[in-house]
Amino acid sequence: MPPQKCYFLTPISSLIFLFPLLFITASGYGSLGPIAAAFGENGFFCAIDAGGKQEIICWDKSNKTSSVPTFSFVPPMASLSGGEGFLCGISSNNSQAFCWDSLNFGINLVPQAYRYNSYLQIAAGKTHVCAIKGSYFSSTNDFGYVDCWEFHQTLDKNNVTMGFVSDHYVSNIVVKNIVSGDGFSCGVVKDSGVVFCWGPKSGNLGTFNVSGEFEVLASGKSSVCGISKMSGEVECWGDSSEFGLPPRGIRFVSLSAGAQHFCGIQEDDHGVECWGKNINVSSVPKGSGFTAIASSDFTTCGVREVDLVLDCWGVQEQSLPDYSPPLQLCSPGVCSPGSCASGKFAFNASVLNEAELTSLCAQNELKMCLPCGTNCSHGYFPSSMCSANADRICTPCSLCQNSSCWDVCGVPSSTKTQQQEQLEIKKLVIIIGSSISGCLLILVASCVFPRIIITKGEGKGIIQCSFCIGKPVVEADPDPNPLPPLSVTTYIGETQVYRLSELKDATHGFKEFSELGRGSFGFVYKAVLPDGRQVAVKRANAATIIHTNSRDFEAELEILCKVKHSNIVNLLGYCAEMGERLLVYEYMPHGTLHDHLHGDLSPLDWDLRLKIALQAARGLEYLHNEVTPPIVHRDVKTSNILLDSEWGARIADFGILSATDKDLSGDMANDVYNFGIVLLEILSGRKAYDRDLTPPGTFEWALPLIRQGKAAATIDRSVPLPRNVEPLLKLADLAELSLRENPSERPSMTNLASSLDQIVKCGLILS
Repeated sequence: MPPQKCYFLTPISSLIFLFPLLFITASGYGSLGPIAAAFGENGFFCAIDAGGKQEIICWDKSNKTSSVPTFSFVPPMASLSGGEGFLCGISSNNSQAFCWDSLNFGINLVPQAYRYNSYLQIAAGKTHVCAIKGSYFSSTNDFGYVDCWEFHQTLDKNNVTMGFVSDHYVSNIVVKNIVSGDGFSCGVVKDSGVVFCWGPKSGNLGTFNVSGEFEVLASGKSSVCGISKMSGEVECWGDSSEFGLPPRGIRFVSLSAGAQHFCGIQEDDHGVECWGKNINVSSVPKGSGFTAIASSDFTTCGVREVDLVLDCWGVQEQSLPDYSPPLQLCSPGVCSPGSCASGKFAFNASVLNEAELTSLCAQNELKMCLPCGTNCSHGYFPSSMCSANADRICTPCSLCQNSSCWDVCGVPSSTKTQQQEQLEIKKLVIIIGSSISGCLLILVASCVFPRIIITKGEGKGIIQCSFCIGKPVVEADPDPNPLPPLSVTTYIGETQVYRLSELKDATHGFKEFSELGRGSFGFVYKAVLPDGRQVAVKRANAATIIHTNSRDFEAELEILCKVKHSNIVNLLGYCAEMGERLLVYEYMPHGTLHDHLHGDLSPLDWDLRLKIALQAARGLEYLHNEVTPPIVHRDVKTSNILLDSEWGARIADFGILSATDKDLSGDMANDVYNFGIVLLEILSGRKAYDRDLTPPGTFEWALPLIRQGKAAATIDRSVPLPRNVEPLLKLADLAELSLRENPSERPSMTNLASSLDQIVKCGLILS
């Protein structure tokens, strides 16, 4: 419905004229919208599917109904509202009312006298329903007379009374917009605009002295909350035990009411805030925006704006049953005639990437108007603002490249300066590039081919390569504890010897601000070499140097110099001066997989997560099968998977862990096991171990669900889910195989890499 004027709630016994209210959305006992909840022991949720036919999807506490995606006996719906153990809706085909529960499948609970009337809106209370006559898809019928009927606790279709509407005021007044609670309903009079309430408990709301304009109302069992048009904040009336202390300083665009809690969608980033009793605040999704929400007794569910997937939260106690919604896309709003008002946009179904889907409304002339967002969740910045046909677009902060997003993404001053310098350098290169291109071609031609020096030794030639592009091998300063000469095979490729002085300069004297990380080996620093290359310098600590003699260091170098692969963090050089042991590696600008999954770095979409899993598997496969002797990592984890400038995955920190043990296959199986934990982290977004969760181990939590056929429950909901979740379920299967108790039952890294490759090559990636 387009925006309409209304007044606030007053009891029918004393009608009070108040200032006009701009009424956009009214939420009833459950909620009036594309998703609603039935309260009570037999409660359940339903939502309108995003397939374009407006069919409904339902699920309950035991998730019994989620195995059946739709209630086939319920017609397609335009909007939904929930009562005590039952739901009602307006049919999208003929605007007729339809009410149902989860116990009497196939029975329309609407009385015969009202079953064939057309209605604009419907509002379910605890045991009664009120509906406004009219057609929801006609722009000329935005008001009508009210029909109400009451159910007994049995919800028997043949046991319906009219006691709730005995007052003649209701049956003779034309109204627009209604809400219902426990023993009361409220409506807006067409001509006068006055809001009045009726029913035996309407006088308990305490709304006599309420003034001001309210854009949105939500009705609980015995309370009402509204969003002030002026401040955007929430104000509540009635039973304070239901709503507690509403938040202050937050602007909202939507509300839903549970038994003893309320939830609202924030105006700026469409995130959710909940308050009241029986609500586990820590379970409320962070970093996700929502288009619609609905609450039952102890749970709230919503439709996420990024992917239109359902998400539920809010159970306070572990003993209470949880609602696990099906993995299906749902309608983000209610279809309505006419154009969208200011501050709203018409939802475009093309964002779902379904070629056959042109609209989410069964009637082609209808539009779905949703509130614009002005900001984005943490880790994202708005790269475009809301327009008439599209909401603002949120882009990961990792792609922030100019001043328009620096403040939103919290880019430090040093990084801003670097980016500005890089932009200036790029401009300078473009300006002078054409004038010196000829000289560069000559220079490159003279340097591109290496000089191959063949040295005869012990009856066979040993090849030592040096390149004119890059730093040549240099002599080190005298070392009081000289390292015996390394075998010449250590110099294969571009491995170089660096002076300690230049690595000190490159790391600013190994200062803390240059530190990238630290581990058992020592510290890792970011360094910028004189030629401008960025590298990572691993500096051994004293304990490592004491326990690693010169021969061990030489042996490590001989192994590391052989390791060259696109999915390995490759060694570039080393330094062995003044008792120091330093290794110089390729620099990985996008950090670790761990920081993207669990830290402050921007989140990764599913397409990239699958590619990272594949590339990491290829790196481990290379170490196991193509290096001689084979290398067993022994510490495979997300913090040892780094991301290069092209977002490619690189295996790091295998060091001197070359496999010399007899039980090589057992060690490789342990690598596979640890890689299975990595797959679970990629799939679920949970840390391998988190003491704040129950159970704390991802293995203990996810593996039983996967083996019970509930892998969908382990999928990370903090990033947009795809329409096709099959590749993610396959990823769960691979994790389960890798985590088998019997090592002989685990696949090899070759098998894992092959399976992941098939997921990508067969078109299952989520682009």
